[in-house]
Amino acid sequence: MTFSLGIVGAGQFSGQFAKLFLAHPGVGDVFVTDLLPERAEQLAAAEGLSGTFPSYEAMLESKAVDAVAIFTQRWTHGPLVVQGLNAGKHVYSAVPMAITRDEIAAILDAVRATGLTYMMGETSQYNPATVHARNRIAEGAFGRLFYAEGDYVHDMDLGFYEAYRYSGGENWKATASYPPLLYPTHSVGGVLGAWQTHAVSVSAIGVEDDRGDGVFDRDVSQFGNDFSNATALFEVAGGGSFRTNEFRRVGYPSHIRESRFRFFGTEASMEQLATVAFWQDKKGVKDISELLEPKPTMSPDDPSLQHIAPELRAAFTSGSAPVHDRARLPREFDHLHNGHEGSHHFLVDDFVTAVNTRSLPSVNAWVAARYTLPGIVAHESARQGGARLAIPDFGDAPQS
Repeated sequence: MTFSLGIVGAGQFSGQFAKLFLAHPGVGDVFVTDLLPERAEQLAAAEGLSGTFPSYEAMLESKAVDAVAIFTQRWTHGPLVVQGLNAGKHVYSAVPMAITRDEIAAILDAVRATGLTYMMGETSQYNPATVHARNRIAEGAFGRLFYAEGDYVHDMDLGFYEAYRYSGGENWKATASYPPLLYPTHSVGGVLGAWQTHAVSVSAIGVEDDRGDGVFDRDVSQFGNDFSNATALFEVAGGGSFRTNEFRRVGYPSHIRESRFRFFGTEASMEQLATVAFWQDKKGVKDISELLEPKPTMSPDDPSLQHIAPELRAAFTSGSAPVHDRARLPREFDHLHNGHEGSHHFLVDDFVTAVNTRSLPSVNAWVAARYTLPGIVAHESARQGGARLAIPDFGDAPQS
């Protein structure tokens, strides 16, 4: 059983996923559309896709497309997802899910009304540290988990200026000021993807930028944002808390590891830094760095990555880590590129399996809401000087 897929947005990220969707035995034809037709044509030619569409609307009207995968600018996803679902298409969306509570609610309403598959492609769901913590939590190894930390630490100087220029055109500075806490799913999802709870309140602090180059400048920003760094402390249901950092001006080697996690329980803890990771209990400390370390599947100098800033290429070249269980993946993926610490193969397989079996994917709409909405409320807290705000919850996914 297969279905056809339309890629929406032919930028730096989508090409890597086009390869994987095309190779998956559960997918048939793969098409692409982009606001810049030449980009769509280039991607179709480079990857041997089935064709292009002149617009998203034309793709949605076509009976040749069963599902869409949205890789557009991060603040555009919410309305495009609803449009796709209402047109009768299953939807895979890059992060974040949306940028307002109302957009999230609209997606959930559309999923309920249509019965179609929605999945948010949160890479931290399969970050090796999250996978390991999830496995150990399931075993009860932490005892009672009461605190965790998740960081998405990526300096603008390490590839993000080039990425925003590529995607933003002449007005790129207005969008490069995207608020860090509105891109929360790498840090929040990496914690909640292991710890089966959800955030119920938050207090956050934003740091106003002082570079003075027009990025994170409130007067230039499309979002009225001047925070380049932000920290949020969340209370969770059932007792406990977790802290996240979203940093865009920071002296840290994000080209080595941009996401990192820590978990603390009454019987054991786990801590990860840029190049090392440790499991700790009352008896001692064990180095688990090798267990969590993905092995590259392609060279950063591969010709297919020439259009991507060198500092960003590690996100597209990483293979699987020893902690990853690849037994469930199609053998067609065994020698294909991976990315974001081994997550891409699993995310594609999750979506394809969910569509073909009509089951809920790992990061379904209800999970995606719990990964996304906390950051939206945290940004509002930061704008209010750290006020503690309640985080609404849309509940668990319905059981079929």
